[in-house]
Amino acid sequence: MSTPLPIAIIGAGPIGLAAASHLALRGLDFEVLEAGPSVAHNIRDWGHVKLFSVWSQCVDDAARALLARAGWDGVPEDQLPTGHDLVRDYLDPLAATSEISGHVETNARVVRVVRQGRDRLSSAQRDSSPFEITIEAPLGLRRTILARAVIDTSGTWQNPNPLGADGWAAPGEQELASRIRYGIPDINGDDRAEYAGRSTAVIGGGHSAVNALLDLAVLAEGEPGTAVTWIARASSIARVFGGGENDKLPARGALGRRLKTLTDADRLDIVTSFSAGALRATPEGIVVSGRRSGESASAGPFDRLIVATGQRPDFSFARELQLDLHPVVESTRQLGPLIDPNLHSCGTVPPHGWRELAHAEPGYFVAGVKSYGRAPTFLLLTGYEQVRSIVANLAGDQAAADDVRLVLPETGVCSTTLEEVAPAAACCARAQPHADDPCCERPLAETSAVCCTVRPRGPAGALPNAASSCCG
Repeated sequence: MSTPLPIAIIGAGPIGLAAASHLALRGLDFEVLEAGPSVAHNIRDWGHVKLFSVWSQCVDDAARALLARAGWDGVPEDQLPTGHDLVRDYLDPLAATSEISGHVETNARVVRVVRQGRDRLSSAQRDSSPFEITIEAPLGLRRTILARAVIDTSGTWQNPNPLGADGWAAPGEQELASRIRYGIPDINGDDRAEYAGRSTAVIGGGHSAVNALLDLAVLAEGEPGTAVTWIARASSIARVFGGGENDKLPARGALGRRLKTLTDADRLDIVTSFSAGALRATPEGIVVSGRRSGESASAGPFDRLIVATGQRPDFSFARELQLDLHPVVESTRQLGPLIDPNLHSCGTVPPHGWRELAHAEPGYFVAGVKSYGRAPTFLLLTGYEQVRSIVANLAGDQAAADDVRLVLPETGVCSTTLEEVAPAAACCARAQPHADDPCCERPLAETSAVCCTVRPRGPAGALPNAASSCCG
């Protein structure tokens, strides 16, 4: 009797390790393939960031069970962890448990996933052939392994959207790459010298952009000459302020309130209705050209740009699989209508599990932030329930697989006025750490009374800082 093939998990972040935990508890063989040199490699890149969610919302139930067996000391359940906290106090210990440690391979970048001996045109009896996964080591050496199923939790952090409003890199973007940052710069930490005393434009309208703006405001408090501009595609920034006190994740709600205070105090330039089209270098700095309200326009010059326009999934290694992608957000076709930001304004997502995450390719699932494609507002709680349902399905436990229970904290934003979503005096108390896109945020600086006083444009007041997302 032949030994069953393992289930391959692509990515050793929190969702990938949660999938491994569920498989371990069910006694199913698995292999975790992580492209980076250590588990949670993407998270380490934004380790200075705090999550929106408190610890109790960041630990998967199956993972907690494995850690308890190993004598884990636990975490402060009601506190907000940073990315570094998440790795040090949770993911590293989880990966070191006896049930998981021998099944994780780092420096194992997946470059191809196919059905053995079949391209995507071969439809008959595809599920009778195993998956063949090609892995590339750092020096380019390649090898293959076989798997009976694949759970892709590789995330999107490594695939930031470019600056161009049309979804492509704008002319000049590659040439000026040394002065452009994507993701979450550590503005008040390791990257401070890059932004201190310089003019920076933040391009984007999500939580990542908001946190970069707040970080730059903190920097400007102690660094004269630091100037901040916010460039957004939307015609109104009201929605960016969020649900305030109505947000069920208080840290996320606080983020918008603090941004509202910043804008009320006139401490940054705001350019709305702007679609970036090209960059050019001038002796004074980078000029961003594009269209504003249908007319040709430009902004700048700036010394630095922070592009915070989200991320996108990479399915290049799975191009010979029979995927069923939603045409807009690049999730599965079934999940797309539930998360498409063009259709939903409240940030709530109905419960969903293996059925909504299944592709036309039998046995291939995408979970974690990558399952959302280009859609925002993914939370760890979502990914944990996704992999619980997927693993139950792979184990043949259909009752558990179909019993999907997911209650996400509401954003508190559907249709509100500017004052409703972000009271002007929101930052007058000593701030607690808050969060950023899509589920994370930077540690905050202290507030001061000056942050609630309107004053002429100039060095920003002592405002909370933050940073962004992902997680998956």
